[in-house]
Amino acid sequence: MTEITTPKRWSAGRIAGFVAGAAVSLVALGVLVLGALALWGDSKKDDAGYLSTHTERFGAQTRALTTENLDVDLDGGQWVVDQTDLGEVRLEVASQADKPVFVGIARTDRLSSYLRDVAHTTVTDINSDHFAASYRPVAGERKPARPAEADIWAASTHGSGIQSLTWDVEDGDWSVVVMNEDGSPGVYADISAGAKLPFLDELGWTAIGSGTILFLSALGLVVLSVRPPRGGHGNGESPAPAPAAA
Repeated sequence: MTEITTPKRWSAGRIAGFVAGAAVSLVALGVLVLGALALWGDSKKDDAGYLSTHTERFGAQTRALTTENLDVDLDGGQWVVDQTDLGEVRLEVASQADKPVFVGIARTDRLSSYLRDVAHTTVTDINSDHFAASYRPVAGERKPARPAEADIWAASTHGSGIQSLTWDVEDGDWSVVVMNEDGSPGVYADISAGAKLPFLDELGWTAIGSGTILFLSALGLVVLSVRPPRGGHGNGESPAPAPAAA
């Protein structure tokens, strides 16, 4: 007679272990991808250590071209992240209007006061796939003081040719403005933005290491879940033979 055994059933603990292993493996994959992206970004830095965008052309017929509010908010996390860990921003601007250009970064409220009743244009969105900028014009009739004479800038530069502005990122609400040096209307410039991100290398390798550990842990959970218990039976008992025809 042939002995037929009943199929082994997984216990609730083994099912839970398998599900947990699968979930941890997905988390590990995400962490590994994050690490790979960080290391890739670190490899794309230029000789000065900046990770930069392509140079693109922006323009407006008004007296100033501004960004929306750039909110840098550590939310009380200064004890975890040192101010210098936020990195450094670089803007490279070349006027296309045959006029010396001005580039400045200021607190958003102070820049708003400077541009009150001045016709200016705000960049509201940028499509990076096929570059296109969206603008919002703001009406005004007042002629502003020459921007270099305003005492509101955290960082600024002006002149002919390519102007390079660098700024150590600080907590707060900030805006960037590009103007003609004399404050005249018609601002057209080629702009490239870059940032020093000193933590990319450390973040990349930390994420790769953590992801590897998580993946090995997930693999261990899965192996323990699918491996038959000692003795080859799921419940430790010998399966009851089922009668079969000779």
